[in-house]
Parts: sequence; C-alpha cells; structure tokens
Amino acid sequence: MGKPTGFKEFNRENLSYAPVAERLVHFNEFSKLPEEMNTQAARCMDCGVPFCHNGCPINNIIPDWNDLVYKGKWAEALDVLHSTNNFPEFTGRICPAPCEEACTVNLIGDAVSIKNIELSIIEKGWDEGLITPQIAETKTGKRVAIVGSGPAGMAAAQQLARVGHAVVLFEKNNRIGGLMRYGIPNFKFEKSVIDRRMAQMQAEGVEFRVNAHVGKDISTQELLNDFDAVLLTGGSEDSRDLPVPGRELNGVHFAMEFLTKNTQRVLGDDIPEKEFVSAKGKHVVVIGGGDTGSDCIGTSNRHGALSVTQLEILPRPADKPNKLTTWPNWPMKMRTSTSQDEGCERDWEVSTKRFIGDDDGNVQSIECVRVEWKQENGQWKLNEIEGSEFELPAQLITLAMGFVHPVHEGMLEDLGVDRDGRGNVAANDSDYATSIDKVFAAGDMRRGQSLVVWAIREGRQSARAVDEYLTGSSDLPR
Repeated sequence: MGKPTGFKEFNRENLSYAPVAERLVHFNEFSKLPEEMNTQAARCMDCGVPFCHNGCPINNIIPDWNDLVYKGKWAEALDVLHSTNNFPEFTGRICPAPCEEACTVNLIGDAVSIKNIELSIIEKGWDEGLITPQIAETKTGKRVAIVGSGPAGMAAAQQLARVGHAVVLFEKNNRIGGLMRYGIPNFKFEKSVIDRRMAQMQAEGVEFRVNAHVGKDISTQELLNDFDAVLLTGGSEDSRDLPVPGRELNGVHFAMEFLTKNTQRVLGDDIPEKEFVSAKGKHVVVIGGGDTGSDCIGTSNRHGALSVTQLEILPRPADKPNKLTTWPNWPMKMRTSTSQDEGCERDWEVSTKRFIGDDDGNVQSIECVRVEWKQENGQWKLNEIEGSEFELPAQLITLAMGFVHPVHEGMLEDLGVDRDGRGNVAANDSDYATSIDKVFAAGDMRRGQSLVVWAIREGRQSARAVDEYLTGSSDLPR
C-alpha cells in the first residue's frame, strides 16, 4: 500500500450533510463528500487478507483502487472499479457497505470509508469525461429480452450489449430503473444518476421499452417467439401485508404505494390528488424498521407531517456490537439514518393489534401491544406482554415490512416457470437457467428481496450465463 501506516495517522471522515431545516424543504440530495479523499484512501492498511473482498457481494477490488486514489491515479482507479461494478454511482449512494463492516481496520477502530471513496472515483470519472460508451466491434445476431429494468436488468443489459448481442430492456413503468427509480426517494438517490448511465447504454446499443408490461401489454409467448433468450430481472414486488382488523381503512398503505406516487410527482408526473398519498398535517406511523421505513420517514417529514413514529417488532439492537464475535460479518447494531435523524420517534418490540377508523372509514389511530422475545427449545418465540396495550394517533400508516416474493400473476403464471419454496423463480446462481428453455432469472426475481449490490452481481453473472448459452462460451467476467 502507498501508506502502510495511514490507518494509524488519519481519522475517518464521513459525509457531511446540509442542516435538517434546509434539506426538509426539498427532495434533492444533501450530502457532501470529504475533500481529501487521498488521505481517506491512505487508511487502507496492508492487511494481507482483505476481508472487504468477501464482504462485498460483487467482490470489488477495494485495496487496489484505494492505493491508486492515494497516489492520485484516478483514471486507473476507475478502470479497476468498473472491472467488477457496472454502476458504482448506484452502490456509492445506496449500498449499506457490508465491505466496511468486513474491513480489517474496523476490527480495531473506524473502518476505511470505502463507500465514499468509491463514489468519489465514479463522480470524478463522470466530471472529467472518462466514462464513454463501450460499443461492441461485431454483432452476434442474437436477440435478448430482459424483463425488469432495475439494477440487475441494467447490469445484464450493459454486459450483453458490450459483447454484441441486441438487447431490449422491458419496463412496465414509464421510466427505467424499477424500484431503484421509484422506491428510493430522490433525496437519497437523484434519478439523473440513472439517466446519464442510460445514455451510455443506449449508445452501446441497449433498447429501452417503457410502459411495456410483459404478461399484460406484451405476451410471454411473443418474447419466446421473437428473442433467442429471455432474462427475468424484475423485483420482489409482492409486499408483506399486515392482516389485522381495520386493514381496509383509508390511509393504510403499502410503503411502495406511498413512495412511488411521491417520486412520480417529484419527477414531474401529473398525479391526481385523489391518488396521491400525502402526510401533510397528519400523524404518521411507519411499521417496519428497515431502509424502506426510513424512506417513508424522510418523505413524511418533507410533506409536513405533524409527527412520525416508527415501529419495529424486533428488539432494539446494541449501540456497539462485540466486533470479536461479529467481524468480518454484518453486525446487528443500532443504526440511525439521516431520515430518522430529521425527526421521528422510534419504538421496538411492538406488535400491531388493529387499526381504528372514524365513521367515514378513515384511519385515526393504531392499537399496539408490547412484546418480548424468549428462546424456547433453541428457537426464538414472540410473546405479547399482558396489559401493555397502547394507542397512537395515526391518519397515515405505511407498511414497510419487506416483500415476500415477485408477483406471480401475469408473466410468471403465463410462462409456467418453476418456483422455489419462498415463491421466487427457481434458478441457481451458476447458469441462472429456469425450468423453461432459454428463459433465465436473476436478481430479486430469483433470490428474493435483497440489496442493489446483489442485484448488480447477479445481473453480471447471468449475462455471462446467457452469453454462454447463445454462443457456447463467454469472455464476460463472473
């Protein structure tokens, strides 16, 4: 490494943020990278076994580009970064950075700021015009349909276009990006980031078709007839429901309904007031303690909610994990997002009993009960605490409890592909082939709800599998 003792000499610097009062009045990104990124890269130690490689699902070659950034070789660092990741500007913004939890420096102190260095490399690449289309010199004459334009579909499309296949990327919504486009608010991930990458992909030969709902607007048989291979990369969009009394009341929404309508309006779509879900002037309760719930909090506060309360059924995590028992694996620890920091009450070990409405069918409050987790016969069991019931005012409730599997109705039922025990499309992570000839599956469609970085990994790997199927061999990386 360029600075073997850097991790002892320099402190970690994190992103800086605009004041809460300033950022709550818009939906733009509000973070700023540290200025001295070469100093941050110098903190990458010569650790011998870089556990960050395995911590990262796409196996980014992190020590190499850290060393290059330290030496000021940004163009070379960009090449190394792109060798494993098609879209570092995506992961540099919204990946939870499992690489940092696996960082060796994290065992003794603060991890190397890998995610911020990654984002610095790719943004400098864009700013300096280093990112250009990579157009295939020859065409194979093979046509590939990719259904679902999230990060898995985009990664697969770019890889396959670069080896000469004619790729058509189908998206049921009016813009490319899937849940990455509409499920993540702009204040975390401005969508111009997707648009500039799309321009590169179009120059490379990828054809984007929006408002193209396969299984509804376009028949699955049409795809099988017109294309040499079909790759399913849709999201795990069947939201986990909460079937308690009062679920039918107005004002109880899935998180994705709330977030999608908001982003559509932010991007300029005409969303009628009767369809738009607003938190303005309301007491909001968010059920679910993950990233989607956090996005609901940030959006509600920007709408002008009276209050926001987030409920989690699991116990409150420890503030600091015992690294000797968790490292280099992902630890369960108390995390506070920028949205939570903007203002919300958080409560743990709470279960919902029912939603309570007024005479007009509008939700007005939520009845909850406190629970405790006890281990019985080696398994954790949930028990309600007698007499602990309580109510919270709530005119808007968002269900942010994750997703169970991809939607089965329509495309998947028409194709008749086998599904695994969890309801995902059955395919392994070697050849990504489904039970139907020339049909492949990757990303959340295959593995279930997961991270953007896992979607990119599966998109890249499935592209190689499709290329091998079409040509007999492939030079694409796994």
